[in-house]
Amino acid sequence: MSRPVPDVPVAELNARTEHVKLLDVQVLSDHWYVLRKVTCSLRRRDGQWQTLTREAYDRGNGAALLLFDPHRSTVVLTRQFRLPAFLNGCADGLLVEACAGLLDGDDPETCIRREAEEETGYRVRQPRKVFEAYMSPGSVTEKLHFFIAEYEPQDRVRAGGGLVNEGEDIEVIEMPLVDALAGIASGTIQDGKTIMLLQHVALALRGIA
Repeated sequence: MSRPVPDVPVAELNARTEHVKLLDVQVLSDHWYVLRKVTCSLRRRDGQWQTLTREAYDRGNGAALLLFDPHRSTVVLTRQFRLPAFLNGCADGLLVEACAGLLDGDDPETCIRREAEEETGYRVRQPRKVFEAYMSPGSVTEKLHFFIAEYEPQDRVRAGGGLVNEGEDIEVIEMPLVDALAGIASGTIQDGKTIMLLQHVALALRGIA
């Protein structure tokens, strides 16, 4: 399991910029990942300083990958239970997603090769990084590294499904890209990272991305 950095380097962060100064950092929870309460002073655009208190959840950074077969115009996705989604209105808690995982100390490409094989059973040949993004910057520190990779049916070397000892029970889904894009419009695909990757591939096919 990936662990975030245990201590925020306050002096280093305060030396990084002149418009924000960290005043106090308290660890509220360190059970699974780290939840901190941070008080800082922020210089507003009009030059005045304002003191703010915010909470930040640190779970480490991650990587996500969309497997795409350009010859058959299909993608490989997963379906698994997500407790936060279940708590916030997803009836069965099952989300359709691109494979993803935390870096666990690895570089992003090594991470996504590992996660793709664990979750989908496909061995990734040539992943290509397309962008990075902070997924919920108002409250979560996590930055995701996004990849796409072409695949063929013979690249599936194992069943996938994730790691039982980590509580994973992942269904592997192959579907036409057009159906996945329609799933965004219909609401059957609601995972942010997956929507971003599907739309990137769609734009790339149109010569836009």
